Amino acid sequence: MLYVPKAAATATGPMPLIVMLHGCGQSSRDFARGTGMNTLAEEFGFVVLYPEQAREAHNHLCWNWYRAADQQRGAGEPALIANLTRQIIDEQKIDPAKVYVSGLSAGGSAALTLAVEYPDIFAAVGVHSGLGFGAALDAKSAPRAMQFGATGRRHTAQMPTIVFHGDADKVVNPRNGRFIAMRAVEPYSNLEKLEKSGQVVGGREFVRTVHRVGRSRPYVEEWVVVKSGHAWSGGHAAGSYTDPKGPDASREMVRFFLKHRTTKKHRADVGDPVR
Repeated sequence: MLYVPKAAATATGPMPLIVMLHGCGQSSRDFARGTGMNTLAEEFGFVVLYPEQAREAHNHLCWNWYRAADQQRGAGEPALIANLTRQIIDEQKIDPAKVYVSGLSAGGSAALTLAVEYPDIFAAVGVHSGLGFGAALDAKSAPRAMQFGATGRRHTAQMPTIVFHGDADKVVNPRNGRFIAMRAVEPYSNLEKLEKSGQVVGGREFVRTVHRVGRSRPYVEEWVVVKSGHAWSGGHAAGSYTDPKGPDASREMVRFFLKHRTTKKHRADVGDPVR
């Protein structure tokens, strides 16, 4: 499903693109309703792409984030979604420097794989209630990683990353969120860490940890939502797996994303020789 805001008709320049990967048991429309990302697309002026998993690819509509064959560039689901993203960039009025990816649970894990393997396409990634890149390698190791947490593989390149996780998540251990943030920080040098606590008016408490250089833009953010479960923080009750009482993960991800962009040289240096 593709959502193009009304502003696209009168836009004088190319627009950003956010790729949204749903969680298990969800559809593109369900995920769009729950995250409210289309409303933000109208407010900020960006296009949203919602790839949808096929039932024949996974009985529960999960992205196959845990399979080694789906954790590498040029193969499996990462290649399918990357090529779909490229198609939308070519067909729509998209700024190739401002393309981002985000997801929930299995979709969050798949989003991280895409960002790590295709840094020439994606300028930043958002992971909600997901697991680290390479946290599992098959169907046997996935449940253990989900239950106890797994550090995943080291990232070989810098990738701006924002992480959300509920500390009462019983489906994906909250330790996984901490591991994602840890791996995201490792390729950077001299990042300063700042931790702040807050609370949504009439809603949940949260702890936000920001890694940045001085007062510059954040490169890694980790949000821990107190007493929230396996659900999209600040989402709408009209969608599944949402927690309306939490901070607005969608809005915070958009804020974070729009601070980052790729350069033409970077895209050429790490991109595929032939598209």
